[in-house]
Amino acid sequence: MEIIFGGHSFVIIKNQNKTIFIDPWINNPVCPAALKDLKPDGIVLTHGHFDHASDAVKLANQYQAKVFGIVELIHLLKKDNLNPDLCHELNKGGCVNFEGFEIWLTHAVHSSSYLLNNELVYAGEACGVVIKHEDFAIYHAGDTALFSDMDWISYKFAPKVAFLPIGDVYTMGPEDAVEAAQIIQAEITIPIHHSTFPILTGTPQKFEKLCIDEEVNTKVRILEPGESIDLARRNEQ
Repeated sequence: MEIIFGGHSFVIIKNQNKTIFIDPWINNPVCPAALKDLKPDGIVLTHGHFDHASDAVKLANQYQAKVFGIVELIHLLKKDNLNPDLCHELNKGGCVNFEGFEIWLTHAVHSSSYLLNNELVYAGEACGVVIKHEDFAIYHAGDTALFSDMDWISYKFAPKVAFLPIGDVYTMGPEDAVEAAQIIQAEITIPIHHSTFPILTGTPQKFEKLCIDEEVNTKVRILEPGESIDLARRNEQ
């Protein structure tokens, strides 16, 4: 299985058969052109903000990709011309199976709205996502503040890889993200939601340094947009 970082909060998970996009804002200013031509089989959304969900309808309809998200957001996507046959609603604590993957929605502390007909509309609660394949779990925290119930995510799923927002202002910054990494205890932690806009002041370098200083039990991997991790190769080593 391969994980590719597409910039901002866009993450791609690929195995030999299927490709899943999480928060595929492919028009983000740092997304490599080569990733914009990848075909998703499934799209998972953490919440409705433009920098996470604005490209989902176009991608799904173009590639006939299934879309997974919280009930209210999926309802809005259908109003925004998403093919209803591609829609899969779920809610926090629920799980759906998709082509050998388990897709779970978890708690997150954030807001959520969707731009529909030039008006911001409430889009249900913001979520995190856990994607499991066999005994391997990946946690994408979406946009979130630090919250203590992250220890439940660690206990239930024991994710091997965690994607944590660190940009500050709209999400937790590096200091709180370090606390989150300490709670989750993933083998690999990858910072996201940073460096896209000047207002996002949290840097991955600061996050990595703080994790080292605090002796957090995780390996921080700073991925540039387009970089990937081959999990099968890593396991073999």
